[in-house]
Amino acid sequence: MSNTIMPGCRNWMSYLMDSLVNAGTMPSWEALQYLVTNLLGEAPNPHLHQSKSPYETIQQFLHRIYGPIVEAASRTVEIPAQAMIHMFTDISLMGKSAVLVVYFPGQNAPHQLLLLDSVPAWDLVFENSAAFDIWAEERYQWIVKALQSIGHPIESSMLECPTTLQPILV
Repeated sequence: MSNTIMPGCRNWMSYLMDSLVNAGTMPSWEALQYLVTNLLGEAPNPHLHQSKSPYETIQQFLHRIYGPIVEAASRTVEIPAQAMIHMFTDISLMGKSAVLVVYFPGQNAPHQLLLLDSVPAWDLVFENSAAFDIWAEERYQWIVKALQSIGHPIESSMLECPTTLQPILV
């Protein structure tokens, strides 16, 4: 994708802040401070390096950043009620961490990978909120396009009445 702001691109920093506040994770002033200190500035992110438990801090950080993006994408594309979308992280303290977004259609159907993003968490820092918006919008679009490509055909077995319940015509 190009590095230009797409028409209708949302303010992702605000969206993430609202998500953190509405989930009860932190109050608004703390959410704003958390996002600004962890997303804006120069790499490497000193807050992730100075943590007493860097593994948990990085995992929490990635979930707080990617989670609202995944949620927004799942609201954009209609998915069946039995389907689920899960986000997984594989944290690396030395190299790149992985963020996986997986679609589970339900009814024991095979799952599908929607996004695999390799990220050095401590380098996930942007010069300003516009640069972050471009980055977040790109991931959002990747997930939306992956969901749209899956399609949700209605199985014929769901439309047909079982033979034991079909009326007998004379």
